[in-house]
Amino acid sequence: MTPGRRFSRDEFHAKVAGFDRADLVKVLWTLYWRGSAPVRERIEDLLEPEAKKARASAHQQPPDAGQVLARVTEFAALARSGAYLAGDRRVSRQERTRWRTTFRALAQDSISALSGDDVHTAVRAVRVLVDLACETKEYDYFRSEDPMEAARFVVSDAVAVMWARLRDTQGAGPMVEQAVKDLVRWERRWGWTRRGDGRVSAQEVSLASTLAGLLVVPDLWTLAAREHADAVDAVLRRRARGRQGRSRTELAEDLSEWHSLLGTHLTVSQHDELLDRLSAHPALAEAVRNG
Repeated sequence: MTPGRRFSRDEFHAKVAGFDRADLVKVLWTLYWRGSAPVRERIEDLLEPEAKKARASAHQQPPDAGQVLARVTEFAALARSGAYLAGDRRVSRQERTRWRTTFRALAQDSISALSGDDVHTAVRAVRVLVDLACETKEYDYFRSEDPMEAARFVVSDAVAVMWARLRDTQGAGPMVEQAVKDLVRWERRWGWTRRGDGRVSAQEVSLASTLAGLLVVPDLWTLAAREHADAVDAVLRRRARGRQGRSRTELAEDLSEWHSLLGTHLTVSQHDELLDRLSAHPALAEAVRNG
């Protein structure tokens, strides 16, 4: 038979017409055991029609958040150790070339896990991946000129889903408190790809605009502003203790849009004291000068 050509229905029936039951079972078993996962599932549906609905329902359930977090944490640790760059027995040569596929699968599972009951654990998984994404702008963890473009990971989309889920499960106040810390940690003025000119970059939006869309009442803006200066202080303290991180100038540039939004929404007289505090903050004042 010519490679790539398939038997017609009549040809196939003619070929198996002389097979007895044992021959047919052997063919079916070979196909089931050696076939791809979709083929095995199709055969299982034919063999167990009553269980088909149960299997379909299982596919629709969100993945176990704990298992997802464990896989994400291991992947990030291996990446940071350089295992995806050079010879390392923990990562096969084939897996080193397939890292982007692994990253996309982990991102999809992490975001899907947010719809389950263990939201806290799912959030931790998303946060690990976003931290890793931010680091890939500066560090070579994978053999790629632009890792997040290669992985097709849109940081702002993942963060938007996470924040919305936190709001729905914990309430607007706790969401804002966490989201402001996340924004200060992750916001990048030019996005999270290295070149900023690919398909992923075109889909990215600032975290400032994403969070602004969730602050639907004035009280939430006030809460966000009060949390903001504290979050910036925490970043600067970590750097002062010798930990790697953005400089004050870089932080100011990254947060310039967010600081501008805060100023726009906190112009009424009762916020004078809060505005004075924000304006006097070294990093935030620099954002105004550079904005």
